[in-house]
Amino acid sequence: MKKISTLIFFFLAFVLQAQEILEKNIKTQINEVTVFIEGAEISRAVDTELEQGISLLKFTNLSPFIDAKSIQFKAKGDLYILSVNFQKNYLNEEKKSDQINNLEQKLLVLDNAIKLETTHLTILSEELAFLKDNRVIGGKNQELMLNNLKATADYYTEKLTAIKLKEIERNEKLEKLTKQRNDLRKQIETLSSDKDFPSGEIWVKIDSKKAQKAFFSIDYLVENAGWFPSYDVLAKSIDHPLSLNYKANVHQDTKVDWTDVKMNFSSSNPKSGSVSPKLIPYFLNYDSRPPVYNRKFNSVSGQVISAEDNLPLAGALVFIKGTTIGTSTDLEGKYSLPIPANGGILECRFIGMKSISRTINNPYINFRLDAENQILSEYEIADYEEAPMTLQGKAAKIMIRGTSSLNEASALPPPVVVEENQTNFTFALEKSYSLKSDNKTQTILMQAMDVAADFQYYCVPKIDPDAFLIAYLHDWEKLNLLEGEANIFFEDTYIGKSLLDVRNAKDTLRISLGRDKNVQVTREIPLNYTEKQFLGNKKEETKSWNISIKNNKIQAINLTLLDQIPVPTLEEIELDVQNTSGAEYNKELGELKWKLHIEALQSKQLYIKYSLKYPKNKQVIID
Repeated sequence: MKKISTLIFFFLAFVLQAQEILEKNIKTQINEVTVFIEGAEISRAVDTELEQGISLLKFTNLSPFIDAKSIQFKAKGDLYILSVNFQKNYLNEEKKSDQINNLEQKLLVLDNAIKLETTHLTILSEELAFLKDNRVIGGKNQELMLNNLKATADYYTEKLTAIKLKEIERNEKLEKLTKQRNDLRKQIETLSSDKDFPSGEIWVKIDSKKAQKAFFSIDYLVENAGWFPSYDVLAKSIDHPLSLNYKANVHQDTKVDWTDVKMNFSSSNPKSGSVSPKLIPYFLNYDSRPPVYNRKFNSVSGQVISAEDNLPLAGALVFIKGTTIGTSTDLEGKYSLPIPANGGILECRFIGMKSISRTINNPYINFRLDAENQILSEYEIADYEEAPMTLQGKAAKIMIRGTSSLNEASALPPPVVVEENQTNFTFALEKSYSLKSDNKTQTILMQAMDVAADFQYYCVPKIDPDAFLIAYLHDWEKLNLLEGEANIFFEDTYIGKSLLDVRNAKDTLRISLGRDKNVQVTREIPLNYTEKQFLGNKKEETKSWNISIKNNKIQAINLTLLDQIPVPTLEEIELDVQNTSGAEYNKELGELKWKLHIEALQSKQLYIKYSLKYPKNKQVIID
């Protein structure tokens, strides 16, 4: 019996030893990052020694903002992959940088100094109140000696003056300390959010058939990263090619620095839009009114502040939803952004804050962001212990919440809505880059190129008398352009900001290079002509305009000029077009278009004249 008990004991010990799971922490380096408009895909790889049996590999020091459903785990070796899990380690929160720690220490010192000054001011206030309450000398029926009165007055004046001077001194010091504290808070918010975050970990349970050296790679998506394009458009003159600098403005606050990594930028073609003014068909009826062109702004600007302490938020992202048009706020929380002709929805985001959206109906839009109180959600990932995969000498891959496969996975699509007219682009940079997790926007030059362009001036004097210089790019699809803000330089002079919008471009892409004051256009009603007259039961109304164009440049220009004539919608309203100066006339829309060539320092005159007949007891509003 004793021998049987001994055998059972050794058997149980053997079973427990066989079931013991070895844990191993593994640190990996980021090899490659593919940045999307919102989010980024991180690629890591590592070789590690494995012992025979079941092991739990903990890939540590990862971002807490990993999308667990996006994790792709690959392995090469003679092993089983039993399960893959993502979790957050709240006991090992991401360490703050030395710079942030030093700033927070200075902030603590300032807070204590402010409390001390506030206490001194309270004491002075109490002392002043005590002095005022005890300034009555003697009783009402007591006779006060002149010498006592003078001595008391001198004492009261001396004490009051001393208290007030100390109060002024303390207030000045308190104001100075408060300003220093606010500046420190701005700097800390620029470097990182005030919230403490756990570290992310991916736990992989494997069963190794033997002691071996295995290769592992992990790909996953993270939040709090992204990029938007911007451009420098340089036109030396209308006789030279257009120079185009294509830049990526990338930011990340994933709580993990990207150090010396291969970087790619991926995005897609969004919807259409334009900056240049457009005509609306002028459909005429009784009591109808002409089209209203109430759009008086081409850009939007404002400030982003924290609702908690009313301090500006530096590095907040402001962009137009559904597009790649965006920017980030400066140290004062201010931003400025060009907008397409059809407006859109403006959205503001900042890590640790609730996002806000606003319809663009005003050139000045401010944002007050509230703190995001929602705790980062935990992801429970399904284990695969019930059906382990045998992987011997092949590339093993587990895709979380997906179908297992032996094939190598391609990059995940960007987390944006894909529309039928969108095309994905990926810009792979040859040079490695480093980007700290500080929420700062870093500008990276992706391409610098000279592009052949046709230059054309464009003017709609009924809406805006200024002539816009437009560059027309052919075969622009080969450039992989996205819509974004553009800094315009013309004839070696900074003109301002414009919008490069490719969402509705077809064979030719238009880039507005801004207004050129050397091309003057005026639209005036000529003097001394009869506007209205009555013919029987009809009323006839005549409209006429003179358009003058003057080219003050030392070179010839091509100008496309647009105007319009109303379009009657009733048979009893008769339209008689008398003069259009040879314009292309679209009768259905009432659009007049002139394509003009004007020599240097020359002028040209255009004339529009038409009349309308309608019943005299009716009213027609004509512009």
